Amino acid sequence: MVEGYRFGRVTVNGETYFRDVIIFADRVESGWWRRKGHEVCAEDVADIVAEPPEVVVFGTGAVGRVEVLPEAEEALRSIGAEVIAEVTESACDTFNRLLGEGRRVVAALHLTC
Repeated sequence: MVEGYRFGRVTVNGETYFRDVIIFADRVESGWWRRKGHEVCAEDVADIVAEPPEVVVFGTGAVGRVEVLPEAEEALRSIGAEVIAEVTESACDTFNRLLGEGRRVVAALHLTC
């Protein structure tokens, strides 16, 4: 569960991270790096595709600078995952809500711009 988000930091299950993260059901991977910086391509979601969730929530940054490219959405939809992209603060709320509903959800969060 995401306990808090502020520009440049997110707290998940009592641990604070200062680099972009992917939150899986059983772990948090810190240092999520995208091949093209502020664009998410199919290659950037390979780890998520390998553990098929029902929903993937992208946090696109404090002001929504990150763009989820159609090829990434297509890769996720091909495994039956719903894709949601919204500014990171809202993405944290959406992730928590879906998790609370018992959904298999993954969050990929850009913590700055």
